[in-house]
Amino acid sequence: MAVIFTALITAAAGCVRYSFTGTSIPAEVRTIYIPFFPDQSQSGLGDLSDRLNQALVQRFINQSRLSLENDLENADAYIEGAIQNYVNRPFSVAGNEQANLNEVQITVRALFQYADDEEPLWNKNFSGNATYDVLDNPVDGEIEAARQALEQIANNMFNDAVSNW
Repeated sequence: MAVIFTALITAAAGCVRYSFTGTSIPAEVRTIYIPFFPDQSQSGLGDLSDRLNQALVQRFINQSRLSLENDLENADAYIEGAIQNYVNRPFSVAGNEQANLNEVQITVRALFQYADDEEPLWNKNFSGNATYDVLDNPVDGEIEAARQALEQIANNMFNDAVSNW
């Protein structure tokens, strides 16, 4: 009987879904301030800061219990940083020695801190990358690859902020 009970508990535990709902964020932390990250990358793409900000806001508002605060002074936590580097380089070369895929790589330096803490929870670099077909539609491809890279960065920043791993 104990073997069957153990098997049922183990099977049920495998069905539990893990969710980032802000459960590892302290209970007293209810708001977050997310300013625009200045673009210091000289990428030539004018909306990287807007795209990163939107991606971060969406993560924290839709996937955690935190609400957005409009200024640092009233926030319980904040995330800030800068877009440091943007690289667009050949990723794959065809037989004619012409690139057929390019890779966009973006690096962001960021920190996450609770307002009442002396030190940030983390302060580090995040990178995201994506490839695109330069022969198909190079301008739209680069923009889409940059969007995907920023989404990766936003996901990683969010995950690091809401988990204690």
